[in-house]
Amino acid sequence: MNTASLPGGFSAQPNPYSSVRLPVFARNLVSTSHPQAAQAGLHMLRRGGNAVDAAVAAAAAMAVLEPVSNGLGSDAFALVWDGHHLHGLNASGRAPQAWTPDFFTSRFGPDALTPPKRGIHSVTVPGAVSGWVALSERFGRLPFADLMQPAIELAERGYAVPTVVQGKWAAVVDELRHQPGFAQAFLPEGRAPRVGELFRFPAAANALRAIAATRGEAFYRGEVAQAMVRFSAQHGGALTEADLAAHAPEWVAPIAHAYRGHTLHELPPSGQGVAALLALGILEHFNLAELPVDGVASQHLQIEAMKLAFADVYRFVADPTAMQVTVAQLLDPDYLAQRARLIDPHRAQAPQAGSPADPHRQGGTIYLTAADEAGMMVSFIQSNYMGFGSGCVEPTFGISLQNRGHGFGLPASPLNPANLVGPGKRPFHTIIPAFLTRPVPGQPTQLEPVMSFGVMGANMQPQGHLQTLVRLLDHGQSLQAACDAPRWRVTTGLAVQVEAAMNPHTVYGLRALGHEVEVVADSYQDFGAGQFIWRLGDPGTQGYVAASDPRRDGLVAGW
Repeated sequence: MNTASLPGGFSAQPNPYSSVRLPVFARNLVSTSHPQAAQAGLHMLRRGGNAVDAAVAAAAAMAVLEPVSNGLGSDAFALVWDGHHLHGLNASGRAPQAWTPDFFTSRFGPDALTPPKRGIHSVTVPGAVSGWVALSERFGRLPFADLMQPAIELAERGYAVPTVVQGKWAAVVDELRHQPGFAQAFLPEGRAPRVGELFRFPAAANALRAIAATRGEAFYRGEVAQAMVRFSAQHGGALTEADLAAHAPEWVAPIAHAYRGHTLHELPPSGQGVAALLALGILEHFNLAELPVDGVASQHLQIEAMKLAFADVYRFVADPTAMQVTVAQLLDPDYLAQRARLIDPHRAQAPQAGSPADPHRQGGTIYLTAADEAGMMVSFIQSNYMGFGSGCVEPTFGISLQNRGHGFGLPASPLNPANLVGPGKRPFHTIIPAFLTRPVPGQPTQLEPVMSFGVMGANMQPQGHLQTLVRLLDHGQSLQAACDAPRWRVTTGLAVQVEAAMNPHTVYGLRALGHEVEVVADSYQDFGAGQFIWRLGDPGTQGYVAASDPRRDGLVAGW
């Protein structure tokens, strides 16, 4: 395989955007949004571990290093290329068994549309730890306990808080300071740590030791589980030991759709990955390559395709056991062609279906990717949702509990009956890792890996996947340029947010088409951040090229 001349590999095009990052070339790579997590993963590679070992070590470290975006109480998903095949892992948690619609309407009234955004009644079973264990057991080389050691050391010794993380940390203090356990864990001086200030998290070190010693059993059936249940009960929550003990991650078949000679792979519902596939399937009917990459026409078509995709996703996607349509029906070629015909190249439109997503929702997610010289590639995402999740932190073990329950609907919501809260159901989920392949030359039924990637940030994620792939595959931009380029984000109706770096002429042109454009300066909160690894050829010789998003504190580490 020789992809060196392909878009996204080593493109001869100069990067037209100002950037603080350069692409990194190596045979073994880890790319994350925090430099010390990338180094934790690289340490495992240098010890003889593989890309899965690196990803798990980096994920555990990220739970300590970027607590605003993820933690030990998060969910996680992964796509793993094992050298021959692509595997999907759903390590998301389910609703407590007590969560019936009446559970919420009796507490919050019959007009409530969703479970609460914060607090103990937004907490579902945390799945990330089970995902670490499952990945290690199936694909890892090194002992699981060894993978936890960098995170344990970081939690015990502490680390200097970096710039971007500190800004997001400080932004949620007023909202969360009164949630149980939050101030004790994350406001050590009664405030958010300052940039460069040392933050220690000894309670999380306690949990990580127990997780390491028991390969995660303590978290779901032992002392950590018991502590979480006591904490939940103390504050009126519904989580039980039985809910935790019943949790298990699932290996699932990825879903996919072809685009421009490549195939994009996502995880199936209840995640929103199908939104990226829908939007690309719609855009197949337009010749984007002939349009200027940052021009009005190209951006308009992408925005309209994304709105159509979200209209379907928000109406139909839920726990797959409750969905009323299948992924195959959503991705049917005739249906995608029909949706494409709804786009007016000269006018912005508001799709008929409504959106349950809060247009100002702040993402709380980390994404990382790793690849090794044997050809294994890992696309991994982990999140506590909305910045510190529920805001509730179990104090003994520092478990910052997620708020994925807010993703469910209640009986008063007219949007998606399949996503109605229920015992043991998984809510509509936002975090989605991605993977790109293409047919092997001369063997069209066989696929070979091209890129492991993801763009974190609530409902920005499929939008980031779409925009990145259009830049790489339609316009031939380099990996770092596609990462650095200004992004847009559809919200509701005709509303579109764009980064301040977007060309003013493009902004003016979109407004002239009827888009209600808001220029937003805060890239971290609204436009996601990506990590990308592109395979250049034989990984043992040519290796890979990787890019890390300048919107976060990240790093590509390689050797």
